[in-house]
Amino acid sequence: MTLLVTGGAGFIGGEVVRLALERGDAVRVLDSLRADVHAASVAPPDGVEFVHGDVRDPAVLDRALAGVDAVFHEAAKVGLGVDLQDAPDYVASNVLGTAELAAALARARVGRLVLASSMVVYGEGAYRDAEGRRRRPAARTVADLDAGRFEPRDPETGHPLEPDLVDEDDVLDPRNVYALTKLAQEHLASAWARSTGGRAALLRYHNVYGPRMPRDTPYAGVAAIFRSSLARGGAPRVFEDGAQRRDFVHVTDVAGANLAAADALDELPGGTARAFNVGSGVVTTVGELAAGLARAMGGPEPIVTGEYRLGDVRHITASSARARAELDWAPRVALADGLAEFASAEADSSAADGGGPEQGRLASEGVAR
Repeated sequence: MTLLVTGGAGFIGGEVVRLALERGDAVRVLDSLRADVHAASVAPPDGVEFVHGDVRDPAVLDRALAGVDAVFHEAAKVGLGVDLQDAPDYVASNVLGTAELAAALARARVGRLVLASSMVVYGEGAYRDAEGRRRRPAARTVADLDAGRFEPRDPETGHPLEPDLVDEDDVLDPRNVYALTKLAQEHLASAWARSTGGRAALLRYHNVYGPRMPRDTPYAGVAAIFRSSLARGGAPRVFEDGAQRRDFVHVTDVAGANLAAADALDELPGGTARAFNVGSGVVTTVGELAAGLARAMGGPEPIVTGEYRLGDVRHITASSARARAELDWAPRVALADGLAEFASAEADSSAADGGGPEQGRLASEGVAR
């Protein structure tokens, strides 16, 4: 197969490229190499055809798509942003970029698309009440957060809710600009599939970590922020009580899910876009992540600050059973092994595309979002 990876010079895109080359695919990369996204030294690996250009440029897309069998759309502005002034760039990069790609796919008659989406489309995670009924809580209140009551509450009883796993058919509730653009990307991919008879896999990544994860930028992930603190001899600072539940999945497993999805697309009916959660399947708290990384690096224990960010979600973990069953995919990298590798790996000092939802100012100050 001939594959096009948009954003293929970035964190996840680069790993998709590596695995595709290993299995013998012909790979083409389209990347703009934005200065605020990539280190100046970024270069494609040997054997990769590189197209330097913006995914929003129709002429560049037409050139990049010539002779391609499937597209992995990893190019995006990631993270929660610094403030609302980032909103136009998020919309232009993610929504307009995906719209231009959809139009170009139709022109080139390419019928297979794997989209990098995100768990942030769900907003707050799923919960059950004391009677076992599924609940979707409202945003937490300032009064509760100030009092250290971090768990979402049942609106009927006021009792804390029990966190549950989100599945792909749950209600979508994006709560920030980045999340809105990821959901818009999903809708655009679905519209493209219906209009052209194409097939799309919408991969909702969980908290992706691993080598070459960007660090020391406003868009760096929480694992990278903890790693940077430890590398400087400081303790990781964990917000709330550290019990926020997440699913940390290694970048190699995420890249493997991309290739598995591309291989499985022919099994979908024409005109279909299907969502898949991509996570490790292991619930890990932010405090546990910080402590595990501290052990791996021989650094000081994390400091749990009790601080919070208004609007931050408490728990978000999801079942990846659909991906396991329909894509014949399973994660392989255990968190302890992945953290040991991550602790010693050379980090990328720039931001990168497709880096997952634990990004932006909230994460850079030590809290997972």
